[in-house]
Amino acid sequence: MTEKEKIHHGLLYDANYDPELIAEREHAAGLCYDLNALRPSQTAEAAHILTALLGSRKENCTILPPFWCDYGYNIHVGENFFANHGCVILDGAPVTFGDNVFIAPQCGFHTAGHPLDVERRNRGLEYALPITVGDNVWIGAGVHVLPGVSIGSNTVIGAGSLVNKDIPDGVLAAGNPCKVIRKLSEADILKYRETL
Repeated sequence: MTEKEKIHHGLLYDANYDPELIAEREHAAGLCYDLNALRPSQTAEAAHILTALLGSRKENCTILPPFWCDYGYNIHVGENFFANHGCVILDGAPVTFGDNVFIAPQCGFHTAGHPLDVERRNRGLEYALPITVGDNVWIGAGVHVLPGVSIGSNTVIGAGSLVNKDIPDGVLAAGNPCKVIRKLSEADILKYRETL
């Protein structure tokens, strides 16, 4: 079984010394470098690079530099996706975002984890568990999402949160560790007034 196959089976795999995975990370790093070096007006070039980098994306996809990921091909984004400056996605396992996901600056999505015992960790072994984010999710500044977490649709994650467990649909959640604060309600719609 290859190291890449081990990832997909949820097994420990050699991330640091496997030539295939190293080459794939170098390829993604090159595309991230190219994306990060573009002028803000080079939107067509950015779209071309994102198409080459990401596993799948819908038409309206904006990722502001700097952006870094491990492989890119494990990242899947829905329509109307926006990631602000400083997003990092460690995508050893799939990271899937629904439609209308807004990510504030300096957020991280980390599928990778390491063994607690020093011997296996020093051998370069790690594991990767998928992350899923539903539709209509707002993730505040400085949020970090850990391996294996799912965030439900219509949810808001407060700034600075460390999300280490699943978060349900339709809630405001925040903290370290991130916990549900309350369900979102009609009062949240009425809180902000729009002008015509």
